Amino acid sequence: MDELRHLFRRAADHAADYRRSLPDRPVGPPVDQSALTRAFAVALPAAPTPPEQVLTDLVAAAEPGLVATAGPRYFGFVVGGASPAATAADMLAAGWDQIAFNPVTSPAAVAAETAAGGWLKDLLGIPATASVGFVTGGQAANTAGLAAARHQVLADAGWDVERRGLTGAPPVRVLAGAERHATIDRSLRLLGLGTDAVREVPAGPQGAIDPDALAAALREAGPGPTVVCLQAGNVNTGACDELRRACDLVHRHGGWVHVDGAFGLWAAAAPTTRHLVDGLEAADSWACDGHKWLNLPYDTAFAFCARPDVHAAALSYAAAYLVGSGGVPAGADLTAESSRRARGFAVWAGLRELGRDGVAALVERCCALARRFADGLTAAGFEVVNDVVLNQVLVGIGDDADTDRLVAAAQADGTCWVGGTRWRGRRLMRISVSNATTTEADVDRTVAALVRLAHGAGEGMVH
Repeated sequence: MDELRHLFRRAADHAADYRRSLPDRPVGPPVDQSALTRAFAVALPAAPTPPEQVLTDLVAAAEPGLVATAGPRYFGFVVGGASPAATAADMLAAGWDQIAFNPVTSPAAVAAETAAGGWLKDLLGIPATASVGFVTGGQAANTAGLAAARHQVLADAGWDVERRGLTGAPPVRVLAGAERHATIDRSLRLLGLGTDAVREVPAGPQGAIDPDALAAALREAGPGPTVVCLQAGNVNTGACDELRRACDLVHRHGGWVHVDGAFGLWAAAAPTTRHLVDGLEAADSWACDGHKWLNLPYDTAFAFCARPDVHAAALSYAAAYLVGSGGVPAGADLTAESSRRARGFAVWAGLRELGRDGVAALVERCCALARRFADGLTAAGFEVVNDVVLNQVLVGIGDDADTDRLVAAAQADGTCWVGGTRWRGRRLMRISVSNATTTEADVDRTVAALVRLAHGAGEGMVH
């Protein structure tokens, strides 16, 4: 056991050293992908290799290809670095090697999920009676919510989709904003509804669904199984749909409301942003990520449902050998996974570390830093094209080619990592501020780097 203790300590020491290096190391180091592949693609040895040597070889092979996504100047996607307590809890989860299928496979894992799920609902303003499935990401959370929606709207039409499938079923209409996240469409594909089921509802100037257009679409659709997908946090602009008005409209037409709130749902946890998601409690299902704005480890996300019975009916299964299943839905009953990692320990630890005030401060600080980005870039001659209401900043730099050149230059430079996107027919730079360790100095350093790189890449890029 001394060897095991030494091995685990070496792994923890390396992880801690890596985390300490994040403020200073290049965010996206230049990588020779073929060399990186060769470092891993050694011949599989015939004889066993000592664990300590395996760890040494792994670190040596991986180190050149690590991107500092957990660092304070990674702004390319909505990615938060995992907090210290949550990371430590995840290490314990790996060491404990628990299966979070049900209370028999791991009573502790299910208890942690139950407690953390209650905290999450309280923070987000979701009804306390809702169910919570601990899933891998926004894709899985949207799929779980839409599976519940499919179950209920077809049950209301007298059709048991779990038993009879979709062949011959009443058609399910799906209304969704024109700027919905692409995972909505993939969920519909996975659930057999298909993307042809979607009727796109026009979006307003900032990408939120147009409520008047939604009302007209519901009238035109008439009676029948209807699911409406709303959004808290447009992936480009951060804009949120008018949830209260939209939920009222949909429910008057007998439909189900699913809210994709992968990052934007966290607006509910902070006093200064809560108004952006007013009425979210009136929805029927919600999707939300933890490894984004909450700064939890990958892979952590949540599928909430106002009807736990519907949630379980859509996703659970039974078998004679599955001792402990049945009863109050928990664990795998609320997800599409059986061999589930015990991710609830890290969620519990991360929330306990932050507390209610810490979560609110995290959201508000990131929003303030996003506005600092907007102000600094505007003063430097860039064009900020969105209303910065949350943590998303869209930046225009000359023409499309100028934008792509600057994004590529920034990624190669290593000071920061920003991404490109296309919005309203135009290539733009997209900045997402989601990391708890990002400071004003990090923002200012990034702005200075972007100005330097823009001028170095050619005249006319910044006006």
